Amino acid sequence: MNHSGNSFIQNRTFDEIEVGDSAQLIRPLRTADIQLFAAISGDINPTHLDPEFAQSGQFRDIVGHSLWGGTLVSAILGTEFPGPGTVYVSQSFNFWRPVTVGDTLTISVTCREKHEHNHHLVFECRAVNQSGVKVMDGYAEVAAPTQRIRRPKVLPPEVKIADREERFRRMLSLTDGLPPIQIAVASPCDADSLRGPLQAAVTGLVTPILVGPDRKIRALAEEQMLDLKGIRIINVQDDNAAADVAVALCRDEGVSALMKGSLSTRDLMRAALSKTTGLRGARRISHVAVASVPAYPKLLLVTDAAINIAPTLEEKADIIQNAIDLAHMMGLSEPRVAILAATDVVDPKMPATLDAAALCEMAERGRIQGGLLAGPLAFDKAVSPRAAGIKGIRSPVAGEADILVVPSIEAGNIVARQLEYLADALMGGIVLGAKVPIVLTTRADTAQTRTVSCAIAQLIHHHKTREANNP
Repeated sequence: MNHSGNSFIQNRTFDEIEVGDSAQLIRPLRTADIQLFAAISGDINPTHLDPEFAQSGQFRDIVGHSLWGGTLVSAILGTEFPGPGTVYVSQSFNFWRPVTVGDTLTISVTCREKHEHNHHLVFECRAVNQSGVKVMDGYAEVAAPTQRIRRPKVLPPEVKIADREERFRRMLSLTDGLPPIQIAVASPCDADSLRGPLQAAVTGLVTPILVGPDRKIRALAEEQMLDLKGIRIINVQDDNAAADVAVALCRDEGVSALMKGSLSTRDLMRAALSKTTGLRGARRISHVAVASVPAYPKLLLVTDAAINIAPTLEEKADIIQNAIDLAHMMGLSEPRVAILAATDVVDPKMPATLDAAALCEMAERGRIQGGLLAGPLAFDKAVSPRAAGIKGIRSPVAGEADILVVPSIEAGNIVARQLEYLADALMGGIVLGAKVPIVLTTRADTAQTRTVSCAIAQLIHHHKTREANNP
């Protein structure tokens, strides 16, 4: 148990409490309170959790659970008045008006009856908001303690809200107001690779063209209860053909983006990187993973975790520029770029540190533009202000990175997967530098990850279209 130093909790016994005695608690309602109450109680009424539903409802806003106020009464009775040793017997509450996020309740409990034969107390309970308007009243009855109790105060466990659905909506909001784009999906032949683009279509991000075995795709859609109405399917029988056709749609027919289905990355990128029939652009092709991590206050870009195995210095410069350009599209005017290594100092025995120093020099001379670079930086110094401060690193990037540049594909893959599987990051993945954005996810990625990746592709396409129309 976690004791808070010399802080104690103690009660007032039945004999010490007189009719008319009272206690008070003041507490604001936070979004986290609503989410925690829903998680504990199982009450997932959309009035409390779904902003879109709530805006169309009676109160025009998310409202707290009515019994949240009741739990504050319990908090007073159990911790202060009477306090430890109190046993709740009954309660009866009336709820007069809703409580929304930001409202502050003042909860008052006043002793109205004492029953000597069983040591019960009856309390009048009342809650008003910050405007003094009554939101709740009623009565609570308890069996009061008869012996004095004084104990070290035990702090509740720290709780962090990992609201994946809210983070998902926030990532999709990057493309608010943008029309959907056409996307060619190569071999969507398992549940998530089919559900992803279809979910993105329902969300208004893309209009998918499914390239693969028609019969297999339709059977899978029926099995997963997915609607293919209005969806174009191009019937090809194997992964190689699906990759070639999907790439050709982007190259020759104006389709805006390419998406990996259930085929291997090797098969898709073989077609996309073909020197004669592929989608190569002027710059080095690279991958960026976009992560929404509950413990980090902003989106984090990791590059390159999927395409470039052991990039050279010049290739790293292109990789960084690709990521900076994407960050600009996401609304960051000067993204902070941390070039990762195993140490924060340049060490001739560690090539990654030499590259980091050289890349920072290249940025100073204009070879890399639009970002603020620092390196070499160890991972903790890149994302933790505390770690950077302890080490005495003074840099606007240290502890505040927007982009993490890894030294190799192994390091990038490890960082991205640890964020996803151990830190509950919501991920998106995109390949940059080609003629169209390429949604590149793993076979294990969820439909939600694939939908986020489609949103990033949509954002890139419309940004490039605006640039082409306004050179």
